[in-house]
Amino acid sequence: MPKRATKLWLMKSEPGTYSIDDLQRDRTEPWDGVRNYQARNFMRDMAQGDLAIFYHSSASPPAAVGVCRICREAYPDPTQFDKKSPYYDPKSKREDPRWWLVDVEFVEKFAEPISLQALKDDSSLEGMLVTQKGSRLSVQPVDKGHFERVLKMAGAKSKVR
Repeated sequence: MPKRATKLWLMKSEPGTYSIDDLQRDRTEPWDGVRNYQARNFMRDMAQGDLAIFYHSSASPPAAVGVCRICREAYPDPTQFDKKSPYYDPKSKREDPRWWLVDVEFVEKFAEPISLQALKDDSSLEGMLVTQKGSRLSVQPVDKGHFERVLKMAGAKSKVR
């Protein structure tokens, strides 16, 4: 059976909630709390080894700040069942969970963040979802050319295989 090609993603996190520095310290982390069906579906499509741009949203400025790798494929998000969690969902059942997560591992922090404005100003990134007006999706696919361009802008060591 042929090996599946690596898929590429962008995953947003508010730095006050969980930042690239937190991931660098922790090395791996469950990407929990996603409560958008499209973002959830994208996470269910992720495979071990996929790469993602780590993006700080609700930051000043919002920016691409690093790279992480999917290190565990989708499984039920336990926060949906925890009544003390801000991500609790009373309609979700253990036998039929609504919400899923993946585990990510730290790969690289960019020397300097690549601001959303810099991404928008780069004509080679035209069509990249994060640059489009009204794009608020917290997990989104990224084309290989766009991913490689962001890595180049950042002077990143990471490479797409």
